[in-house]
Amino acid sequence: MERSFRVFVYPDGDPGTFYQTPWKLTGKYASEGYFFQNIRESRFRTDDLEQAHLFFVPISPHKMRGKVPSSLLLVTYAWLILHIRSYDRSILFLDLYWWCPLCSSFRGHWGVGVDHFFVTCHDVGVRAFEGLPFIIKNSIRVVCSPSYNAGYIPHKDVALPQILQPFALPAGGNDIENRVILARIWENDTELAISNNRINRAIGNLVYQKQFFQTKFCVCPGGSQVNSARISDSIHYGCVPVILSDYYDLPFSGILNWRKFAVVLKESDVYELKSILKSLSQKEFVSLHKSLVQVQKHFEWHSPPVLYDAFHMIMYELWLRHHVIKY
Repeated sequence: MERSFRVFVYPDGDPGTFYQTPWKLTGKYASEGYFFQNIRESRFRTDDLEQAHLFFVPISPHKMRGKVPSSLLLVTYAWLILHIRSYDRSILFLDLYWWCPLCSSFRGHWGVGVDHFFVTCHDVGVRAFEGLPFIIKNSIRVVCSPSYNAGYIPHKDVALPQILQPFALPAGGNDIENRVILARIWENDTELAISNNRINRAIGNLVYQKQFFQTKFCVCPGGSQVNSARISDSIHYGCVPVILSDYYDLPFSGILNWRKFAVVLKESDVYELKSILKSLSQKEFVSLHKSLVQVQKHFEWHSPPVLYDAFHMIMYELWLRHHVIKY
């Protein structure tokens, strides 16, 4: 892949319509910004259309969203769909590569967007494409909300890890003796630490981050906590993530065996969660923790990108996808 994989990046659109790359590399949507920047810094980029294996369309619905009042939520989605359609049409008429290269005619939208991919880390980006069913069907969507019930197609789309950088503290690891709390969870229990993600991030003194270093397992339940930076925070600080979610595609699941460094459960297992975690032996926990430390490098962004970081993992996922796309 390193030697041969090439991606053509479409130029940003008219500044008046806000089709530019994200404006910052910090915050909860940093993964989107890092990818937009990394692809331009990497050896994978090519300006030769004939050489490209895939084509990247640099639309940032998250950035576009800020141009419409947040109080007008439905209007926001409608506005995004309208402008993304406009961008789609600009490619449609200017570039025949937007059409399926193996299709013999231009009838309908059957082959539109094949071999093209989009990247978005905001759920508004996922919703914005709902008005473009041919993109959902044909193009690869790299998203931070890889839920099967949100139009995500596992064998085609790619799960983008939501990583909150820069990290406030160094990575945790090889510190098992300091991990005296069984798990961080939202219940009153002498063995389970009460934790509220938003409150802890706001109370200062790095309380939220420091608690990771004392905990064996960090529970990442379905909903907003799975579609957040909590999983990557847990991995960075050396706390074995406990995934409690149905219909969710974990990042890099085609490359990494999550069961070697995480506890993956069904949502219905929440009622037996404490007994499940207590049933794991110290030897099993140590094995999970050691494997977790080994994968930390895959859940970090760098500029310029470095080998085996989040960018290269995403590129490898795309490389695998481009071999199996069916027209």
